Amino acid sequence: MNADLPLVIVNPTSGRGTSEQTWASVAGDVRTYLGPFECEFTREKGDGIRIAETEAKRGRKLIVAAGGDGTISEVANGILSAGTDTELGILPRGTGGDFRRTLGIPQNAAGALLRIRDGVSKRMDAGRIAHIGLDGKETSRFFINTASFGMSGKVASKANLSSKRWGGTMTYFAATLKTIFSYDHPEIMLSLDEQPGVRLKIVTVCLANGPSFGGGMKISPDAKLNDGLLDVVIIGHMKTMSMMLNSHKLYTGSFLSLDKVKLVRAKKVSAKPVNGSAEILLEVDGETPGKLPASFEVLPLAIKIRC
Repeated sequence: MNADLPLVIVNPTSGRGTSEQTWASVAGDVRTYLGPFECEFTREKGDGIRIAETEAKRGRKLIVAAGGDGTISEVANGILSAGTDTELGILPRGTGGDFRRTLGIPQNAAGALLRIRDGVSKRMDAGRIAHIGLDGKETSRFFINTASFGMSGKVASKANLSSKRWGGTMTYFAATLKTIFSYDHPEIMLSLDEQPGVRLKIVTVCLANGPSFGGGMKISPDAKLNDGLLDVVIIGHMKTMSMMLNSHKLYTGSFLSLDKVKLVRAKKVSAKPVNGSAEILLEVDGETPGKLPASFEVLPLAIKIRC
């Protein structure tokens, strides 16, 4: 393999399974805009991390993630794990598209590839999370858009098990409505920047690097990717009817005006269940890798993105 050529890491199951069927056409667009390139397909969860880390350590200058938010996050994880200056490019093929929207990258292949070819490289913040994996073991990973826990973890789990045939926005909205009726509000201890912990009953807590998650929910509209801080959005205990009546405000950016919603900014955050046996699921860049307890920290300007 030639490390001087761009590498495109393709998730063939992204875009509701259409990426593999349309790849020949997309590959032609890649060749037109980027010239000679190399390609690797992911086959199972974690392949994007493994391939990107290996290639970044080999000196690969540009790695393009062709997929949705999960694929982009995996490739970013690989680059961050390698600790190199490898640039990340984004070729959207998925249904969620929250990180793509934040960067203003077009959904169509030609528009996205034009950004990769002619775009300026920018350094952006990333986050690191240490948590308990689904197997019960301690683990860690990076995130570039959002990490959250509470109802958002259950919603992401339901959404990822669905066919996503109606696209990201409708998939996550439907999963949210289904989860509202069965959700019990767990109590957590939350600590910001190593201050004493505060006991809270929550719907969701989101650590936002970017402004949206869940297929277009504007969880923190003013979040910036390069300010060296995480926007910590705390949604406290809300009655079911109140959650139902106000759920649309997540899409208009007016959610933060609610009495039960608070926004603070921090560099480090830690959270654990008050009841040690409670399972409080995590959502990390749209995936569900584990549960609390967890600690989060921002890594200022840690990754280069060609945008």
